[in-house]
Amino acid sequence: MNTKHGPLGYYNYTVILTYIGMLIGFIGIAYAFEGNTCASVICLMAAGFCDMFDGAVASTRVRTVQEKTFGIQIDSLSDLICFGVLPAVIVYRMSVHNNLVLAVCALYVLCALIRLAYFNVDEQDRQKTSNSSRELYYGMPVTLSALFFPIVNAAARAFSWKTNIAQTVTLFVMAVLFLTPVPIKKPKLIGKICVLLCGIVEVGFVIMTLDGV
Repeated sequence: MNTKHGPLGYYNYTVILTYIGMLIGFIGIAYAFEGNTCASVICLMAAGFCDMFDGAVASTRVRTVQEKTFGIQIDSLSDLICFGVLPAVIVYRMSVHNNLVLAVCALYVLCALIRLAYFNVDEQDRQKTSNSSRELYYGMPVTLSALFFPIVNAAARAFSWKTNIAQTVTLFVMAVLFLTPVPIKKPKLIGKICVLLCGIVEVGFVIMTLDGV
């Protein structure tokens, strides 16, 4: 039996961004409970930024099988908090305890959970036969909620849409897309740069429209 000295887990630089992203996601949940939508949405986007580059950082180090497996698990657990629970809490907090919204939020978190668990199993199987990085996803990655949800939230306010309805519909559509086996190519460096630029513009849009609510 292996005996581990020191705290459980791994603490090298390959997982630092994942840990930071999870902490940001939790802080966003706390802000959402306080009713600070602006801060919670900004936290969602910041967590998305961390997730965008944590894989690239991890690939710079030769890792053991255990470290790779831990990385897969910890990344998905962090994603569930940041991109599953956080958006659902934001929407439910703004809905004044509407039971239909609660059901949609619960469905959204469940679909995110199922997708992430399935991805873990699939990725572990893939890594048994390949050392290359993943080129293709099936279904919408949960991390895209950090791009789509804030823009819908901000647009609803900017154009005087019914914010709760727009956000609830967005969560429902994303929940379905999480489990729909549509192939999506993983973005390369140029794609990530484009997403990053869109995110920067989006941050400004969110700040202007939410105005600290």
